[in-house]
Amino acid sequence: MKLDEFYSAAPKFIASFPMAAMIPASSEPEIAFIGRSNVGKSSLINAIFKSPLAKTSSTPGRTQTMNFFEKAKMLMVVDLPGYGFAEAPVKIVEEWNRQLRLYLSGRAQLKRVFLLIDSRRGLADVDIEMMGMLDTAGVSYQVVLTKTDKLKPAEIAAARESLDAIFKKHPAMHPDILTSSSSDGTGLDLLRRTIMGVARV
Repeated sequence: MKLDEFYSAAPKFIASFPMAAMIPASSEPEIAFIGRSNVGKSSLINAIFKSPLAKTSSTPGRTQTMNFFEKAKMLMVVDLPGYGFAEAPVKIVEEWNRQLRLYLSGRAQLKRVFLLIDSRRGLADVDIEMMGMLDTAGVSYQVVLTKTDKLKPAEIAAARESLDAIFKKHPAMHPDILTSSSSDGTGLDLLRRTIMGVARV
């Protein structure tokens, strides 16, 4: 299947789940997008699939449930709540994080998690914590640097090099670090090809 053909129709919304235990079993390969609050996750998902799937907001923590979208019986796409800072009570944020861990550690069909990192800010402690959790759960994840249109090429290269340096410390981390911008489209075709490679096509 050609790239344009695969992305000719957007994934269809299935349901939103506040708790991991509510998510039904599925045999379809699954990918998930996760990142710090306000990393640009929703904007990137919408740009990849050329459709307003995820709600965008300038308020960190807008995504509060695990949102599932199905791509023609070939792929399940999951938009996960942001972790770290969110404009919500501490107990609610803690519960979001607990449900994320339950989902990520108990989903056999989850083939890859795209871990979004703001290219301007680099890794934070909460990102490293999430990477450790994914390593422990044995979930394959791939780092995607977002908002690269805000940086010069040398700054993007430096951001990639800093992540390359820690790769060997994280056994579940995919060696290829992707760069992206939902604003100018940089890196989106490679991301689309990577996602298509996970799908059942």
